[in-house]
Amino acid sequence: MSVNEKINEMTEEITIDLSHIPLRPTSKKEIQQLEMALIIATLYSPEVIELIKDPIERATWVDSLAVAAAALARYKAGYTISQIADEVGRSETMIRAHLNGKTKAGKLVLQTYEKLKRGELKIVVPFLKVPKTMVEADLQVVREEKKKLEEELKKTKEELENLKKQYEELKNKYEELAKEKQELAEKLEKLNEAINKIKEIIDNLNP
Repeated sequence: MSVNEKINEMTEEITIDLSHIPLRPTSKKEIQQLEMALIIATLYSPEVIELIKDPIERATWVDSLAVAAAALARYKAGYTISQIADEVGRSETMIRAHLNGKTKAGKLVLQTYEKLKRGELKIVVPFLKVPKTMVEADLQVVREEKKKLEEELKKTKEELENLKKQYEELKNKYEELAKEKQELAEKLEKLNEAINKIKEIIDNLNP
């Protein structure tokens, strides 16, 4: 079996249905649905896939597409340019550029919207089939990690209980010492009073 045949055997295609996506959103939820559909469909277009192969360009492109999609979804919902700029966090000039297709990202998102409107948009995503043995092996690793974490958690709880116990013992000792200190202070005060009285008596006996 060739490498390509093996790859084909391990993958399958998943088609994402976009027929339910609202073209004129009337709620926040519908705006999010249209926005995500525009982002995903544009990202999976052949032109963008080629563009984002460069890791340096990828972050910039994804951000630009996200802004353009967010702007268009809100524009179709009836938002003003000012409202879109405030909500998306970009200047009104940038929002207009995306909506008019003057930016590359805006142009691609507009093309995606037109395909969606014509019912021509289908997203086919290659999905890797994971062999059952790999899944079972991963599950075993997860179980072992879970067991370790549970043991560590139990140990930590025991240590915490010991610390609480030590704290209570120290707290009780401190309270006992504080009480003894108070009692000694009271006794000392009484002793000073007694000494002062004795001094007075002695002073009275010696004219």
